[in-house]
Order: sequence, then structure tokens, then C-alpha cells
Amino acid sequence: MKRLSVSLSAIALIAAIPLLGGTPVLASLQKAGESIVQTLTRPQVKLNLGAEKQVVAQDQSGKEQVSWKSLEGNAVVQPGNILRYTVSSENAGDVPAKNLTVTQPIPQQMAYVLGSATNSNGAKMTYSIDNGKNFVENPTIQVKLANGKVETRPAPAEAYTHVRWRFGKSIDPTTGVKAAYEVKVK
Repeated sequence: MKRLSVSLSAIALIAAIPLLGGTPVLASLQKAGESIVQTLTRPQVKLNLGAEKQVVAQDQSGKEQVSWKSLEGNAVVQPGNILRYTVSSENAGDVPAKNLTVTQPIPQQMAYVLGSATNSNGAKMTYSIDNGKNFVENPTIQVKLANGKVETRPAPAEAYTHVRWRFGKSIDPTTGVKAAYEVKVK
């Protein structure tokens, strides 16, 4: 009986040796190592969204002064209020982040303030009026005139559904970018 168990052990060892020394195990280890290296050298862009409410006050001379109040927690806003959303990012990784794209939806209860989108890094700004399916620099709509002709016009602020920023420049480690846009509460 002992003789049989030794023989089976020897056969198991002989069968295992090709798997240990062969390509499948080494390839798996090599792929795992490459995956770990890629993870360690990947950009890690952290995004933060902030919101502020526009506050308009008059100074002593009667001139309007505009300031922004940060909205925190359960903030209350009223129709007509202007809000500014700011997306800030930081590359917490060890390598530059290339081709960063940030897309922000316009909440349904709000209308985009035309021309209000800004950014700190020369990003290309595009907009959607079809719930994020297509993005263009200057959205347009087709309007049927009283005489039956169809005319192309700039899309109204209420038609905008998304704002997108495509950052062409790489974002170096420990640096970031900011993008902002304003909306009006309906």
C-alpha cells in the first residue's frame, strides 16, 4: 500500500512540474505584474462638485454688487435664483492625465445661462440639447416660420441639457483644473 502512494505522489509531482516551469504560470505572473505596474502609474483624477448661489446687493452708492454664497446641505433656492456649479479636479496619480473629459448635466428644474461656462485650462467646451447624445460648440434648433419655411437658429438656454469640457493639455500630477457654469432656477 505504501508503494502505491509513493507512486501516485511521484506521478503527481511529474505532472505538476511542466505547469510550474511552463509558460502558463509564468505568463500569468507576468500579466499580474504588468497590471500592478499599470495601476501604480495610472493618473488618478479626483473630481469635486461645488455649488454657489448668486447674491446681488446694492452698495452705498446704489450700484449692484454681485457675490457668491456657497450652498451646503439642504440649501433652499427660489425660481429666478442664479446658481454656479464648479467642478474642480486634481490629478492625485503619478503620471499626467491625458484627454480628460468632464460632462455635467443641467438639472431639469434649471436653465443654462448662455455663455457662462468657463474653465482654467483652455478646454474645448461643447453642449448638448439632446440629453447627452450629441455635443457641439453652438447648438441650433430648427424653427418653422409662419410662411412655412424652416430656419436654423441658436438653441435657447432652456434647450441645453449638458455641458462638456475636453481638456486637450495633460494634467500633471498634483495639479488640477476647474470648470464652471451657471444655471437659473425655473
